[in-house]
Amino acid sequence: MSRAASRQVHLVRRPEGVPQPDDFALVEAPLPELAEGELLVENLWMSVDPYMRPRMTAGFELGEALSGGAIGRVVSSRHAVFREGDLVRSGLGFRDRFVSDGRGLQTLKPDPDLPLSVYLHALGGTGFTAYGGLLEIGKLKDGEQVFVSTAAGAVGSVAAQIAKLKGCYVVGSTGSDDKCDWLVNQAGIDVAINYKTHPIRQAVASATPRGIDVYFDNVGGEHLDAALRRMNMLGRIAVCGMISGYNGGGAPVSELANIIYGRVTLRGFVAADFMGAHERFLAEMTGWLKSGRIKYQETVVDGLDQAPGALIGLFSGANSGKMLVRLAK
Repeated sequence: MSRAASRQVHLVRRPEGVPQPDDFALVEAPLPELAEGELLVENLWMSVDPYMRPRMTAGFELGEALSGGAIGRVVSSRHAVFREGDLVRSGLGFRDRFVSDGRGLQTLKPDPDLPLSVYLHALGGTGFTAYGGLLEIGKLKDGEQVFVSTAAGAVGSVAAQIAKLKGCYVVGSTGSDDKCDWLVNQAGIDVAINYKTHPIRQAVASATPRGIDVYFDNVGGEHLDAALRRMNMLGRIAVCGMISGYNGGGAPVSELANIIYGRVTLRGFVAADFMGAHERFLAEMTGWLKSGRIKYQETVVDGLDQAPGALIGLFSGANSGKMLVRLAK
């Protein structure tokens, strides 16, 4: 590859259902010479996340590089702020290098006692989403009854563990016995449900004898229906994702009347809703990680050419914890 080129993953076809390898193409694109005020970044790590699936239907442009969270190193700079060797966070994943004028980049000064990769999950967007969604949107109180769907995923695992740190009774759902074992014996939650082997409605009812005060929803569909049947009076549902319907064919929700009679608050959210809590999140999460009170799993694949497969794998549960692509050392 030329030093003046970037390898990029482009969306070349709108997926129908679960994305397929032919929906993507690995493309080499030319890079311009650096102008005054610009810098060249080599990406080291990038993230793949379920939220990208709806954007493949409406959002990402065909024939252009996808985007997603990334951590890179400045390899050359004519910028007044960013220096060669600086680590930066960006939304310009799915490419191995890029030229920027600095907009949208954040200098990253990682804690030397933590691996760089955690800044793309527990100390990144997914961790902040879990933190704010549970505490700011879900209004979690100490000692409450909590249910988290996809509790072994990057967002769910953090939400479930924060709830345990707050003295709550926590039930989580996931898609394998191995993930259930990790949730109970490593993450420390009270009950883990394998929804692929146990009907979710009955399993949630059995696991929540005192009902549910806060449901952190990553799934929608049957999981949301199961939670609605168990919500306590004045319960709160923080809707983070609807992965069961991202590829079409999601199950209908039939228990919505429980929102009325239970005076339940159901609210969707994005991280921008609670940016005022970001500094507090960084301080608390750094402490929890360094003390071992928050645990995590990473599924790492190597090479930009593996990024489409990593993204597709999210929808079959191929990841334990955060799915990451390592691009360079």
